[in-house]
Amino acid sequence: MALNSSGNIAGPVKRLAAMVYDSLLLFGVLFTATLIPSLILDQSSSLSMENEQVVHELNPLMTGLPFQLYLIAVTGLFFCWFWRSSGQTLGMQAWRLKLEANDGQSPTIMQCLIRLLAACLSLLCFGAGYWWIWIDKEKLSWHDRLSKTRVIVLPKATKAGK
Repeated sequence: MALNSSGNIAGPVKRLAAMVYDSLLLFGVLFTATLIPSLILDQSSSLSMENEQVVHELNPLMTGLPFQLYLIAVTGLFFCWFWRSSGQTLGMQAWRLKLEANDGQSPTIMQCLIRLLAACLSLLCFGAGYWWIWIDKEKLSWHDRLSKTRVIVLPKATKAGK
């Protein structure tokens, strides 16, 4: 495992575990982000009973491109806020992972945005950018390289007095 000034570069298994954890959290965030405008706009939606069936029509504002862009923005804010503020999403905290710039500092907002866009590109290429970690000698993904960041494993906390 490649060493750096702050710790070991995270391998693909820990990264995947953190991604699964974060996807569950993101689902809740996106659910809430959808629920709030739905409740606000629900006053103009129609709810009717026809032939003992409930029909609910979505407000047109919740079905188009602006709403999709809103959800993408919420997703981007979720990751960029965590990465910029502490270098860790909640999933990364659970697996003792931390995102840092290659110089060991906190990533800049531009690095976070580049990382987010490059991670999407990695996924669109059938995950090739993530699979790259398995063959890269430094265990870096495409989005690590493009954003000049890395994910490290933090050391285990030691108990006081031991």
